[in-house]
Amino acid sequence: MTELLQRQVRNRLLRRFPEDAFELLAPLLEPVELPVKHSLVQPRKSIEHVCFIESGLASMVAESADGKSVEIRHIGREGIAGYPVVLGVDQTPNKTFMQVPGLGLQVATEDFLSVLDHPGVRQLLLRYVHTCELQLAHSALAAAKFNMHQRLARWLLMCHDRIDGNDLPLTHEFLALMLGVRRAGVTDELHILEGMHAIRSTRGNVRITDRNKLIEIAGGCYGVPEQEYQRLIEGLEPEVVLPVGRPGREHAIVAAGARKLT
Repeated sequence: MTELLQRQVRNRLLRRFPEDAFELLAPLLEPVELPVKHSLVQPRKSIEHVCFIESGLASMVAESADGKSVEIRHIGREGIAGYPVVLGVDQTPNKTFMQVPGLGLQVATEDFLSVLDHPGVRQLLLRYVHTCELQLAHSALAAAKFNMHQRLARWLLMCHDRIDGNDLPLTHEFLALMLGVRRAGVTDELHILEGMHAIRSTRGNVRITDRNKLIEIAGGCYGVPEQEYQRLIEGLEPEVVLPVGRPGREHAIVAAGARKLT
């Protein structure tokens, strides 16, 4: 098997592992293909593997007792699927599966837990879990205080942060799941964003044509968790910029807002 070098991995968490800890983990990591609908975490079943996503997009979905469901966050190359094990949890009611196909590096949970004894790894991953909680908190904030096209702009920016290029292979069904609305409502909101010249939507694809415009539309419901990820995981300070059309009012936008990080 070819030796896995830390500088070659695309997962942003793995790239921040302490070097000695990565050397311990690398032989245990198995490259895996992640097709659409591939299950990464099954609800109420033991989390047997943790997957560092290298490309593609996974959805974490919460489901009610009567079968209603909504996406609560998504995971790309910035994170890992199965992260509840970091908190000592062996299973969760939520499910995680791939919405956009990609690749990953998978490790058995029992092997992964042994690496958690490394203090640098534990600190890094607990900081990552903190940013996951912030994403959930700001999803709740967006649902309560922002209108639908602002929320859609936020989700599209979050997808754009995690997928290469400006074309997002997202179906209307997926977008409806993300926002917790009917498919027809998603179509209407996409038309609004198209009218603002931020995106171009076709069947099964959304192209980001003006990321800065999309940030302006999302307003305050995008940026804070991203800023915390960069501060805590990547050690970057946020940029302060003036949004288009709002002269004289400073607004903190994270570096990822102005440019995508890889």
